[in-house]
Amino acid sequence: MFYLSQAIGLVTLVLWLYCLFDVITTPDTLCRNLPKILWVVIVFLAPLIGSIIWLVAGRPERAQTPTRPSAFPEYDRPGRFAATSPDDDEEFLRRCRERAEEQRRKAPEKPAEDD
Repeated sequence: MFYLSQAIGLVTLVLWLYCLFDVITTPDTLCRNLPKILWVVIVFLAPLIGSIIWLVAGRPERAQTPTRPSAFPEYDRPGRFAATSPDDDEEFLRRCRERAEEQRRKAPEKPAEDD
């Protein structure tokens, strides 16, 4: 029974420290239902109950932050077209052919030099 009470005390201490740190590092504008200073006082003075209340009613909703930040946000843009293979992209092939024909037309016609 002694070990159980120590385990509960340790869990309470860890929860209290986590919630206290979370309240302190949360920006003022994101705290819900009460001002940030009141949340600090509640969590500090009532470790177990205050921590649980913070997690339920005061902590900012995490749905606002992306779950997986992308290193390249332009890849997540809606409507972005990405061809899987250049051979499958007819527009790309057509532009390549047009560019090649234009370069051939612009190239000066030089007679072959015989050495």
